[in-house]
Amino acid sequence: MAPKVPVTVVIPVLNEGHQIEECVRQCLWADEILVADGGSTDATVAKARAAGATVLEGTGPGTGRQRNQAFAKARNEWIFSLDCDERFTPELVEEIRAVVAAPRHATYRVRRRNIWEGREQTRGGWARDWVDRLHHRDHPWVEARPHDHLKPSSDVGSFTGALIHYPYRDLTHHLQKMVRYGELGAIDLWNAGKRASFLTIFVNPAWRFFKGYFLGGGILEGRYGLVRCGLGAYTAFIKYAYLWSFERTRK
Repeated sequence: MAPKVPVTVVIPVLNEGHQIEECVRQCLWADEILVADGGSTDATVAKARAAGATVLEGTGPGTGRQRNQAFAKARNEWIFSLDCDERFTPELVEEIRAVVAAPRHATYRVRRRNIWEGREQTRGGWARDWVDRLHHRDHPWVEARPHDHLKPSSDVGSFTGALIHYPYRDLTHHLQKMVRYGELGAIDLWNAGKRASFLTIFVNPAWRFFKGYFLGGGILEGRYGLVRCGLGAYTAFIKYAYLWSFERTRK
């Protein structure tokens, strides 16, 4: 058996009992696995510990803060920041092993292969989904919404191996996240002084559909592409519908 890689994998969670065991077990090549729990009310904590992780309870609020609190507890210099719905490919694990042994950059990014409705998305923005994930312990995570991220670095390397990403369990879960992200996006727009207009409510979703379906190649994917691009447009519509609603309720 190959020796453990001197890396701490950090996984922020909240009620991920349905997938935390699989997530932790695919990280057992790492020297340390820290699960930063934000107050789960299901079996997430027990399942994570049973699978081999160290659980930090009561972290957060927010996944960005959960990650930063876990970084401070890590025993290794190198951190791999993982989401619970991501899976390592064998090629990526071997690259991480080699990079940690002889690093050439301060941070490293990896491409995510996004799986939606049982099929990898090879067109549109999700086909070019790069995220910064391997970094030093003292390199902070930016607590932004709806998607937090690693603080940008001027010295970034890239992996050729990929992460497999399963962002949605099913269509219902997808729709629930669309509503949540739409609301958060509208809150940020409202706080920035933006307001909804006919153009933003109509044109922005229409442009997003056009860009994904015609310019991004969704038209070549049949009904799959039609539904995927339609949902993307609907996400934009939800955001501006919420913003319109705020004007009526927050005066």
